[in-house]
Amino acid sequence: MKLLPLLRSFIRDNASTFVSMLLLVVVPVVVSSTAAVVLYNYQELLLGLSFWEMLLYFAVISMTMALALTPTTFIALISGFYLGWNGFVGIVVSYGIAALIGYSIAQLVDHGKMVSFLNQFDKARALMQELRNESWSLIFLTRISPVLPFALMNFVLSLLQINRRKFFLASIVGMLPRTLFFFWVGTQARDVVQALQNPDSGRSGQILMVALIVISIGGLYFLFDRSLERSLRKAAAKNE
Repeated sequence: MKLLPLLRSFIRDNASTFVSMLLLVVVPVVVSSTAAVVLYNYQELLLGLSFWEMLLYFAVISMTMALALTPTTFIALISGFYLGWNGFVGIVVSYGIAALIGYSIAQLVDHGKMVSFLNQFDKARALMQELRNESWSLIFLTRISPVLPFALMNFVLSLLQINRRKFFLASIVGMLPRTLFFFWVGTQARDVVQALQNPDSGRSGQILMVALIVISIGGLYFLFDRSLERSLRKAAAKNE
């Protein structure tokens, strides 16, 4: 009987957080589709950027990725096509900056309400602490997956309230394999339409994507299982 009122209170107190998380999944698809149409009609739009124009480009995409306006895969593909390898380091750093911005925005939106709610329960608090201790591995495994939305994961990972420097570095390292692959696909495309329509680059690309998904899911399962076991063991020892 007490569970239903508690659930209602949880949803009501965190309504803004849930709405934000939903938008982080839907908005990138809509905006990237629109951007793809624009690039199709104006394929020379980003060709031949100067150094300062490229810096402006990196600043803009850092914001659009952080605000869930453009998916990271989309950015890697078009950047590979338009900028070539000269822009790769800038894209990698932009991912890290976008992660930090998204992390900060998530904390502003949530105001710690969800963490405060979860901390009411000893087992949930203990699990959160265990996951916080494994934060580097957790961030890496969520970032390496090509199917977990970047902006949404910023929001979810912000609940751990970990050190921003660690969040920045782990995000970059975790995203590096798929960023490198999709950026390379972009550099090989004859035109931007081909890059966006065929991002897997055949069978080898499909195998790589499946491998990254398996590593992510398997690693996350192992990490959560181990963290849950440790938290339950500590909770039991505390109650003895």
